[in-house]
Order: sequence, then structure tokens, then C-alpha cells
Amino acid sequence: MVKVLVVDDSPFFRRAIAKILEKDPQIKVIGFAKDGEEAVQKALELSPDVITLDVEMPKKDGIEALREIMEKKPTPVIMVSALTTEGAEATIKALELGAIDFIPKGVDKGLLRFYNVEKELISKVKHAKGKIGRVQKVKKITKEFPKSVLQSSSKEKKPFHKGKFEILSIGSSTGGPPALQTIFSSFKKTFNLPVVVAQHMPPIFTRMLAERLNSVSHLNVKEAEDGEPIERGCAYIAPGGKQMVVVSKSGRKILRVGDFSEGIIFRPSVDLLFKSVAQAYGGSVIAAILTGMGQDGCEGVKDIKQKGGIVIAQDESTCVVYGMPKCVVERKLADYVLPLYEIPDVINNIASGER
Repeated sequence: MVKVLVVDDSPFFRRAIAKILEKDPQIKVIGFAKDGEEAVQKALELSPDVITLDVEMPKKDGIEALREIMEKKPTPVIMVSALTTEGAEATIKALELGAIDFIPKGVDKGLLRFYNVEKELISKVKHAKGKIGRVQKVKKITKEFPKSVLQSSSKEKKPFHKGKFEILSIGSSTGGPPALQTIFSSFKKTFNLPVVVAQHMPPIFTRMLAERLNSVSHLNVKEAEDGEPIERGCAYIAPGGKQMVVVSKSGRKILRVGDFSEGIIFRPSVDLLFKSVAQAYGGSVIAAILTGMGQDGCEGVKDIKQKGGIVIAQDESTCVVYGMPKCVVERKLADYVLPLYEIPDVINNIASGER
């Protein structure tokens, strides 16, 4: 049984979230809180397995409540975020502070409008139980091992030729934003490969993510636009709600962004991006598959491997949800299976021809 504390200043949303969650017999809502102060109090009193936490609330907002909960009683938290620029910005901050995931919400003509909310909310709450220790472990390890002394623990060093690799492609989902921040902030100044990223997020949120990554990296990080050429030293985040692929045109590699490929669940899709990168670049691809729920990316990784590219998978101990990397590892498609804090150095070394 997953015991949930629901926090939202709106009685309507508190009832709606509870009604959705309790459709699953394995979930029980054990309490409600209407603001950040009450959220902290109830978290201490009730010891829930998971907390759904609104971002914008009176007295103490979701960010301040999250910070205090993580200090006093670390608990898996799923943020409930408004589909606005402010809501997206706050959500990125919440994920950095230790929130497991988020659910976007909105109100249209008096109706509750979540982003595929019912199935997604139930799934995320059930996956969140027990994950807080893993999040804290990632933070602790990163703190104990500064970038300057991180070394890959992989015993086998593969012979790569300098200049062989032309692009880095990354796929991530649940737990991805802070993982991406760890990687982007750790690129060496000499790293100048173009980077393409598919992170499962809705519109607006991916733009905020790109801005955050741009602020911590020497690369020029931006949300991708249709038709723009891929340049060295730049990173392109696939826009939420759309697909992004790489195509070759007149001897150049360009991005196509749009509403194509109907029938694919994830928008953006890691599989679709990775398959296109394999087609455009052949064996000159470094691919990293990070924390995330499900199996998106596994088929795309297969194409990259078949073309001769290199694949890095995040290990279970540092994943918030070990789904996407697990699929890659179980199919024996990964050249490296590494904790998050080792991945940046390995990417840097492969790109420079040192591995």
C-alpha cells in the first residue's frame, strides 16, 4: 500500500487528485494539506510514502515546503505544477532540490486538465515510493567526489580514434533534469561536440530546462527550432509535445521539429531521435541513456549500436527510476554502465579520443 499526502491550496484539486489516486487499490490518501506550512506539519505527523505537492500556495509555497521536508523528513515528492512559465521554472528548481517528478495541471472552462493525468499520476506515485534514498545518495556522492577527481571505474578501456565521434545524443525521463544538469555542468571546456537531448517533458518546461542547462554549461544550450543547422558547441533540447529528428540536407545536418510520427506515445521520443541520429551520423555517435520510466530509447540505442556508435547507460544505484537504462543493459546494448557522477568524464574522454 502506498500512503499519500495530497497538498494543494485548491479544495477542487485536492479532491480531484485523491479521487484519481484512490482508483488504484494499492494507493491510499492518508491526509490533505492546504499550504506549505501544513504540508511540512503533516509530513512529520503522518509519515506518508509519497507527497503530491502544489507549487503555488499561500503562507509557504511548494519550493520552500519541499526544501523543509527534505531537511526534516526526506520523502518522495511529486510536484503538481501549473502549465505556465512560472510553474515550469519553479518545477525545474524543485527537481534540483530533490523532487522525484512532476505532473502538470491546468484549468480550462472549469474542467480539470492534466497531462494524461490519470494513468500517469497513478504510475508516478507508485514508482516514487521508496525512491528518496536513491535521490539523496546521488547528491551525497556528487558532493563527496568533486569533478576534478572523478575517474571512470570501468576496467576496460576501449580503443577509440580521436575525431571519430561527431555528436552526443541523450535520452532521459523521470529524474532526468537534475541528471542532465550534472552532465552539462561537467563538460570540459574542450568538449565541443553538438548535443541533442530528448527529455520527457511537456511544452514550456523544456524551454525552462534549456535555459537552466545553458546557465550551468559552457555549451550554448537552447530549445530546438525546426530547420536549424546543428553546430559544434551547441546543445539542442527537443521541445515538449513535439518530435525532433536529425536529417542530412545538402551535406549538412539539420533539425526537424514538428508534429510528425503520429502513434508514438512519447513527444519527444528518445527512440525517434536516436534512430534519426544513427541514420544521419552512422557510427560517429555517443549515446547516453539516463534515468527514466519505461523503455523509450531502447530501439534507438539498438540502431546506434548496429551502426558502430558507443552507448552509455546510467546504473541502477543512481537512477530515480531504473527503466530506460535497464532495458538497454538487459539487452546487452551498453558499452558502459556507470553511476551518474562518472558519466561526464567518460563522455569527455571518449569525445577527445582518450578511451
